[in-house]
Amino acid sequence: MFQKILIANRGEIAVRIIRACRELGIKTVAVYSQADSEALHTQLADEAVCIGPAPSAKSYLNMEQIISATIATKAEAIHPGFGFLSENSRFAEMCRQCNITFIGPSPEVMRRMGNKSEARATMMRAGVPVVPGTKEAVYDVERGRALAEEIGYPVMIKASSGGGGKGMRVSEGPEDFEENFKTAQLESVKGFGDDAMYIEKFIAGPKHVEFQILADKFGNVIQLGERDCSIQRNHQKVIEESPCSVLTPELRKAMGETAVRAAKAVGYENAGTIEFLLDRDKNFYFMEMNTRIQVEHPVTEMVSGVDLVKQQIYIAAGLPLSITQDQVELRGHAIECRINAEDPYKKFRPCPGTLKEVHFPGGFGVRIDSAAYTDYEIPPYYDSMIAKVIVHDDTRDGAIRKMRSTLGELILDGVVTNLDFQYEILNNEEFQKGNFTTDFISQQFPDM
Repeated sequence: MFQKILIANRGEIAVRIIRACRELGIKTVAVYSQADSEALHTQLADEAVCIGPAPSAKSYLNMEQIISATIATKAEAIHPGFGFLSENSRFAEMCRQCNITFIGPSPEVMRRMGNKSEARATMMRAGVPVVPGTKEAVYDVERGRALAEEIGYPVMIKASSGGGGKGMRVSEGPEDFEENFKTAQLESVKGFGDDAMYIEKFIAGPKHVEFQILADKFGNVIQLGERDCSIQRNHQKVIEESPCSVLTPELRKAMGETAVRAAKAVGYENAGTIEFLLDRDKNFYFMEMNTRIQVEHPVTEMVSGVDLVKQQIYIAAGLPLSITQDQVELRGHAIECRINAEDPYKKFRPCPGTLKEVHFPGGFGVRIDSAAYTDYEIPPYYDSMIAKVIVHDDTRDGAIRKMRSTLGELILDGVVTNLDFQYEILNNEEFQKGNFTTDFISQQFPDM
């Protein structure tokens, strides 16, 4: 087992990883930007190293500085968390060259699954259903327009190296294709340094359902059930829950087995998710694979009782999975609400500032993942998420009631947050019925 791990991240996920390491008796190293000198993760870690100025490009994305900090502190492994360098195959390769264990999949697998065009081709070879679309990358408008005609409008134009909703546009017909293609491609170049695009059939009103998988170095792969991530805006998730209320036992089994087959097809190791679109006729299609721990991983932890971060560390250390698929037992219902420093009533504008008063609720089946504290100054340079509120109950109705009660006790004074908007969603009749798809917010809250 590792003696010391460096966490190449910040905020609540860095705190989450530090706590898991503490329980395993592993020392931790936090890295931080100048803007994060007073951040909670720097205070909880055994050591903390400043890696640069506030902008991410000069700190949390500075691979050389992070590698240097790892070597200087004699850490044996790096946990990248999510975002930043977590899905950067070049960084994983640099770790390998420096004899540092990267807690995640290999650079080769990351490259294969990070490129959406290649991931689609890999899944098709493995017999995993994919949304009808292009088999190779598309670089120019005219070629893209011709392929869109073959696929049939409406189509989704996506960046091959994209993620987080960047480089994605829907084209309704040939008249708007050129503008959407060029806009998505420009976003891809700016965000990912890649002009490769792909085009797929646009599935109207789908569910976004992802399956959590764990895979060790010995070929053992298991899945820990699904998460319904359909409550989202601009492809950014707002509320996640498990299980998905519309899945039958037969469909859940089929999707879970497909997720495992997909992971085995690429020789995957560590924690990851296989993401599906589920259409109105209950047909499911592979969308992408996330080769990292996800923001919403606590939802799965609550229903499965499995600590996913510890499992990541065990796998990276070369240990076999401690549980088999037959031993996985999913209980009850869990919901997660992302609490962000943003104003939903002003186009979700980020609202950094100082938290004057913070109170986090507790109680049976309540979990808060956060790096916030009273008088903490939320910097304007990074993601606006302040906290994740996760609840667990025997039933979905019980979990919704518990979440409403928990949010009613939560205090985050000093900045504008999306707390009231989360209330509106939880009180929405269609949400309570489980009657929602990825266009729920745009339909139910058209002014947002």
